[in-house]
Amino acid sequence: MLENTCCFFGHRTINETEKLKWQLKEIIEKLIVEEYVDTFLLGSKSRFNSLCLELVTAIKQRYPLIKRVYVRAEFPVIDDDYKAYLLEIYEDTYYPERVFGAGKVAYVERNYEMIDRSRFCVVYYDECHAPTIRKSGTKIALDYAIKQGKCIIKLPVQ
Repeated sequence: MLENTCCFFGHRTINETEKLKWQLKEIIEKLIVEEYVDTFLLGSKSRFNSLCLELVTAIKQRYPLIKRVYVRAEFPVIDDDYKAYLLEIYEDTYYPERVFGAGKVAYVERNYEMIDRSRFCVVYYDECHAPTIRKSGTKIALDYAIKQGKCIIKLPVQ
């Protein structure tokens, strides 16, 4: 999965502009066309994740073989109805073993999972908008991706 896979992670709230949407769309298409990425790992609980899902879904019209995979940080076991609902949006979903028992750091562990399974990481990290009271989950994931030597594409581009 690693070579042709990209994950997304970023702040819960973002400065959503037309420029950001255009840049993100260009990045996704370039990954598909030039780097042969066919699998996109997506999380939840942030506007950046939602925007990435929207754009990948729209781009899927032109590249129907790409896959959207929802990596859950909640609900280790899901019933058939919820799985069917998710599979209307995504091509697959799973709950990583490393998230079991993670408690408050479930989202950190989920992000590590996505990073470990990806060659590319598209990240929305804006230091000006990062939390100051606690360490940003996005910053933790970004530092981990850098340490793992991933190809990182950082937004917003100024």
